[in-house]
Amino acid sequence: MYAVAVMPVLLAAGWRLGAGLPIRVEQLVLFLLAAVLLLAWENLTNDVFDADTGVDAMGKPHSVVNLTGRRDRVALLANGALLLGLALMALVALRSSPLVLALVLACCGLGYVYQGPPFRLGYRGLGEPLCWLAFGPCATAAALLALGPAAEPGQATVVPWATALALGSGPALATTLVLFCSHFHQVEEDAVHGKRSPVVRLGTAQAAGLVPWFVAAALALQWAPVLLGQWPLTALLGVVGLPPARALIRLLRDHHLDPALISGSKFLALRFQALNGLGLSLGLAIGPWFAAGTGAWSGGR
Repeated sequence: MYAVAVMPVLLAAGWRLGAGLPIRVEQLVLFLLAAVLLLAWENLTNDVFDADTGVDAMGKPHSVVNLTGRRDRVALLANGALLLGLALMALVALRSSPLVLALVLACCGLGYVYQGPPFRLGYRGLGEPLCWLAFGPCATAAALLALGPAAEPGQATVVPWATALALGSGPALATTLVLFCSHFHQVEEDAVHGKRSPVVRLGTAQAAGLVPWFVAAALALQWAPVLLGQWPLTALLGVVGLPPARALIRLLRDHHLDPALISGSKFLALRFQALNGLGLSLGLAIGPWFAAGTGAWSGGR
């Protein structure tokens, strides 16, 4: 699951390499570690909060609370991961820009209102847009700033929203698909406990029909800069994620009513997200090797 945590900074690294800009490897490593810890907090607290509502009692065998039976210890572990992750991210911000920490805190805030009381916006069907915001423009902008040069004292830093949107929108939609697919096998449990996920609201048949559109939209957002000449043709390497995407589409189309058969659908979505994001990142990084002398690739600068 942690491919979704590391993807924003890997994309930022690929973009900077392709644009001929240096990256600071120590910043990259620190950001990766912090991102993994913060997603661990997100996942563990999600198990804790869902245990409080009872929604995971039968339909989520991977819940750490269900596996251990120790809600208190899981909550303690989650808070420890949060504190350590934020400490590492504060170090990254200290070495780059304070805006890095501000953007990451915004991501954490979005994660909390998605699952935590009294908000629980995921129970109102708003988890997917919150996921896109957190893993898309916010996390990608933070990663771009973190890998860039340190801000001079007194120098104003501008958040690179335009680049973050272009770079992060498609991969974040693939990340959102992972969350979307996690609902299919527990529709009845969610409905009983008042969790009005998009799959509960639409029904499994209509929700399964949206999956091809998720995939198409994610790829279209990545292909548009290529067609506009802003990214190299090698950025199309994101298509390596298509095989698991096709398998996911077929699985949910044919078996959306069978929770046992589709319980692993989110893992197919995760393979698509990971391969697609890694392909795009690599494609951006190696672009200059294939566009030397053409002037076609400038990294969007």
